[in-house]
Amino acid sequence: EAIAAMFPDKYPANENPIVLSMQSELKDNDKDFWSIELKHLEAIFTKYIEPKIEEKNPGDFSIFAMAPMPLLIKLGSLFTDKISVDTYQPIREPKTWRWQEEPKYFEFIVTNDEEYEKEPVLILSLSGKISRDRIYEVVGNDINIWEITVPDSFLHNDFMRSKAQLSLFRKEIRKLMVQINEKHSKKPLKIFPAMPISCAIELGRVRMPKSDMQWIIYDQNNKADKFIEAITIGEAK
Repeated sequence: EAIAAMFPDKYPANENPIVLSMQSELKDNDKDFWSIELKHLEAIFTKYIEPKIEEKNPGDFSIFAMAPMPLLIKLGSLFTDKISVDTYQPIREPKTWRWQEEPKYFEFIVTNDEEYEKEPVLILSLSGKISRDRIYEVVGNDINIWEITVPDSFLHNDFMRSKAQLSLFRKEIRKLMVQINEKHSKKPLKIFPAMPISCAIELGRVRMPKSDMQWIIYDQNNKADKFIEAITIGEAK
């Protein structure tokens, strides 16, 4: 399916793909799950991906990923936007990884509370709507919420269908991160994602490690029935 999605524009450099998966018996509600998964991802990226980046062999990467949102964001941050990357999205109908035609009347909608002295929170209500009550339950009410979402007709788990949509997401999220950094430059940014796989990776890729604030990524935990803190990217300013 991956090879079929790449053709005719690209073709694999090798017969076998680079696999970054790990086999773990831990679940996301286990105490050490996120720290172990994070260390594994960093180690295996260093072992298998960084040498190829340094050698420029291959010249670019095609990413086909299935993982929890925080790990996808972290993966994107490891690649950064300095590396040539084609990120793909699993499409449910028709079932494929091949990009489809761009839908009409699509846009991203950005809002914020305009109370910049408070702690910043970014909600990514893309594949589903995240209510503010779920955020307040976890981090309290003394926050400034920034939110990026889509029109109601696209608010479902199969709206990301074209390269043009993903390109537009990169453009909008870059612009949004500049605004958040300007208003809250010294404060960590708490991120609550409900978003397509490709958007999660590209969110990580737009992060500027030297200038961006620390990111604290949350994940919806079904056993706890709420968002829980999963991983941290970057150092506190």
